Amino acid sequence: MLKESRIHLKSDKKEAIAEALKDIKNHRKNLVGYIKKHPEFQHALKPITVPPEAPEIVQSMAEDAKKAEVGPMAAVAGALADLGMKAMLRTGAKIAIVEDGGEIAVTTDRPITVAVLSSYPGLSGKIGLCITKEDCPLGVATSSSKTGRVLSFGKADSVTVIAANASLADAAATAVCNSVAGENVGVSIQRGLERTKAIDGVLGVIIVREGQTGLWGKLPKLISIK
Repeated sequence: MLKESRIHLKSDKKEAIAEALKDIKNHRKNLVGYIKKHPEFQHALKPITVPPEAPEIVQSMAEDAKKAEVGPMAAVAGALADLGMKAMLRTGAKIAIVEDGGEIAVTTDRPITVAVLSSYPGLSGKIGLCITKEDCPLGVATSSSKTGRVLSFGKADSVTVIAANASLADAAATAVCNSVAGENVGVSIQRGLERTKAIDGVLGVIIVREGQTGLWGKLPKLISIK
């Protein structure tokens, strides 16, 4: 069954955090209930059609997974982050940041830095995205084929996707990570960049494999982290 979420929240309003936690718990409960009735939703590795009466989180996951051509569970962490951020914004919060397992939904009225993590130690935590009010709302998600906790068919050390929302970023990161495959590192990175460009709603990507990096799209300002 669905594993427990590890969620971090940040806001300028205390009540916004309480509202987000309540909403995330409710949406997660709805998702678990749906999966019990429709177990195929959890195990599908390709997009799956859901009925119009399905819970909001199920609809969101299915929609963004379809854009990325992956199974809906590839979007679960990002979808929960999106819904938590929306709950914060309903309280009037100006800063609403939700991180669920490394997938981030963010709206902010002041610059924040999000570190780029990778299985490649020469880069991980050494560069970051400076996200401003003009960038928001934004979703940031990272997938890696080098960690044991995710199912991946590729060989990327990391794929960090920037998208219009975290659910789409999450699904797209999985799709692009799967495409970074083959023995030729440079060719595999280029394949990943082309795969990214084909996903509607994705704004940009950072691909890292064996010390080589590929970038595409409209990324927030990249900064060095010391």
